[in-house]
Amino acid sequence: MTCVHLLLTLVFAVSLGTPVEIQGPRGVPLTKKQFYVENKPFTCLDGSRTIPFDRVNDDYCDCKDGSDEPGTAACPNGSFHCTNAGYRTMFIPSSRINDGICDCCDTTDEYNSGAKCENTCKELGRKEREVLQKMTEITKEGFLLKQHLIEEAKKGHQEKQIKVTDMQENKKQLDEKVEVLRTVKETAEQPEKEAKERHLKAWEEQKAAIRLEKDKAKMAEAFLELDDNADGFVSVSELQSHAELDADADGTLTETEAQGLMGGAEQVDMSTFESVWPNIKDKYHSEVSREEADMSCLVSSEVPFGPHRWLVQLPSEAFYRYVTEKYSCTSYVSSSCSLFPYANPTVLWFTAAQKARDDFEEAEKALREMDDQIRNIEKELSFDFGPDAEFTYLYSQCYELTTGEYIYRLCPFNRVSQKPKYGGSETNLGTWGSWSGPENNKYLLMKYEHGTGCWQGPNRSTTVKLTCGKETVVTSTSEPSRCEYLMEFTTPAVCQEPANTDLSPHDHVEL
Repeated sequence: MTCVHLLLTLVFAVSLGTPVEIQGPRGVPLTKKQFYVENKPFTCLDGSRTIPFDRVNDDYCDCKDGSDEPGTAACPNGSFHCTNAGYRTMFIPSSRINDGICDCCDTTDEYNSGAKCENTCKELGRKEREVLQKMTEITKEGFLLKQHLIEEAKKGHQEKQIKVTDMQENKKQLDEKVEVLRTVKETAEQPEKEAKERHLKAWEEQKAAIRLEKDKAKMAEAFLELDDNADGFVSVSELQSHAELDADADGTLTETEAQGLMGGAEQVDMSTFESVWPNIKDKYHSEVSREEADMSCLVSSEVPFGPHRWLVQLPSEAFYRYVTEKYSCTSYVSSSCSLFPYANPTVLWFTAAQKARDDFEEAEKALREMDDQIRNIEKELSFDFGPDAEFTYLYSQCYELTTGEYIYRLCPFNRVSQKPKYGGSETNLGTWGSWSGPENNKYLLMKYEHGTGCWQGPNRSTTVKLTCGKETVVTSTSEPSRCEYLMEFTTPAVCQEPANTDLSPHDHVEL
C-alpha cells in the first residue's frame, strides 16, 4: 500500500489570539509531535517496535498501541486528535475517522469520507467563553461570600468557646448550690417523714378501732335480727332461716350445718354469739344504714399524707357528724381532735419540706438545662466544618426542594428526608455520616446513611454533591440506584478563588 504523507497545517487559538502553525502527521497532538519526525524511523510509543517512517498513517496497523496510525482507522485501539482551533482540542476513537459523521468541530476527522462538515469551532469557542465568563463571575462572588462566611465562623467559634467556658464556671457554682439544697431538702424531709409515719400509724389505729366498733354494731344488729322470738337467744332453727349461710352451696342450711356454725350449741346468748359471728359475718345479709355505708367508704379509703395534700380526700358529711360527736372535734386539723391530731408544728414541717423540695427541683432543673446547653455547643464545636470552618453557617439550617411528587428536605450535618407533596408520612433518607469527597477535596460530597429501610432492600442513603454558587439551595434530587439518592446542593462555601479560564490549545476532551 502506498504511504500517505499528508502534512497538516494546524492553527491553534492561544490565549493571546495569535495563530500558531504546526506541521506533522494527521491526528497527532502538539504534545507528541517530537515522536513523529519525517525521514527518521518511528518507534511505537509503547516501545514495542521501530518501523520506517513511511509506514506511519499507511492505513495498516503495525504498533500494538496503534500509535503508528493516528490519522486512520486501521488500529482498533488508536485515537485521533482534533485540533479544533478556536475551541477545545479533543481525542476521538480512530474508528470514527471517515465514518461520515462530523466529530471534530474543525471537520478534520472526515477528510476522505465525502461528508459535508462545517467548521463550528469558532462559534463553540465563543459560547463556551460566555459560559466560562458567567461561571467566573459566579465563582468570584461566591468566593467573596465564602470569605465573609469564614470570618463569621471564626468570630462565632470564639464566642461559643468563651460562652462554654463561662457556662462551665457557672455550672460549678450551680453544682454546689444543688448539693447544698439537697442537704437542706433531706434535713427538712426527715421530721416530715417522721410526722407522716406517726400520723399514718395513728390514722390506721383509728380506722381499726372504727372498724371494730362497726363490726360490733353489726353483730348486735344481726343478733337482734336472728332472735325472732326475742327471748335473748339465737337458736339453731332461727339461724337456719338465713339460707345464704349454707356452707355446701346446696341452697339449704341444715340443722347440722347451723349447729356447726354455732360451735355445737343448740342456742347462744349475746356474749356467746361473739364467737359465732366470725363464722357467719362474711355471708350474712343485713340492711346497712346510709350513714354506716358512708362511713364504710371513708374508713376503707386511704388519706393521702403527701405535703400540702395530707387531707385532700375529705370525709363524708355523715362521718363528720360521727367524728365531732364521738371525739368532740371542732376541726379536722385541731390539737383537740384525737383522730386528726395535726398540730401547727406538723403543718410547718410539711410546708418547710415542700419549700425545700421546690427549691431543690428548681436548681436541679436549671443544672440540667445548663448541661444540655453546654453539650449542644460542644457538639457543634466538634464538627468538621471545613478547613476554614466555611460550612459552619449550614449547621441547624434546613433547605427544601419541591418536585412534582415530593418535598425533599436537607438539614446539613443532621439528616435528609422526603415526604409526599400532598400529605403523608415523612421518610428518612439518611442521617449525617461523613464527608466523602475525593482525596484532593473531601468537602465536595456529603454522605447521609442509615435511613428508613426499603421494602426487602437496604436502608436508604443520600449523597449530597456540593457545587459553587452565590446562593445556598438544593438544585436537584435523583435516585440513580434503588434506595440510594443523589442531591445536588449549591453553596458559596465550596467556591475557590477563580483561575484564568482562557481557552488554550492544550485544553482537550477525550471521547
